[in-house]
Amino acid sequence: MEESVLIKELQKGTASAFESLVKKYQDRVINTSFGFVQNTQDAEDVAQEVFIEVYKSVQDFRVDSKIYTWIYQIAVRKSLDFLRKKKRKKRFSSIKRFVGMDIVESTVESSNYDPQESLENKERRKVLMDAVDRLPENQKIAFTLSKYEDLSYKEIAEVMSASIPSVESLLFRAKKNLKKDLEKVYRNKMI
Repeated sequence: MEESVLIKELQKGTASAFESLVKKYQDRVINTSFGFVQNTQDAEDVAQEVFIEVYKSVQDFRVDSKIYTWIYQIAVRKSLDFLRKKKRKKRFSSIKRFVGMDIVESTVESSNYDPQESLENKERRKVLMDAVDRLPENQKIAFTLSKYEDLSYKEIAEVMSASIPSVESLLFRAKKNLKKDLEKVYRNKMI
């Protein structure tokens, strides 16, 4: 279905148009969200919220924009909202533990992997994701859309409502900050 026709059908409330939109963009939205939240289940939950918002606000969609840009903007915003809520919950959990209400979380690991290799990969991934999380918000968004979603500078500029030179600058600074941060982390591990 052509994008302009799809938008008109969505604005009419046609269920098949919404179904078509979800099928077309669901994996991309989940991948975008995963780049931020780093958990498949959470990314799927965020994607569900994204499509609920798309459904509720499709009447406000500006036809002069591309629909995937609008959806990505919602996905980025919902992912960041999710992370903010998660940080608030962590702070609350810390307070609960401090006053004696212990919360136990268990993780189940598959036995299909070499435990040492799995642990090392998890640690490397965590170090990288922690470094990405420490980036300023705009750098984090640009980096995530570039590296996890493989969007072009032009597409990132559209999603972030920024110019292409701004995106280039954000990505340059993000890479520089990540390099500096990771060198510092690994230098401290060597000591």
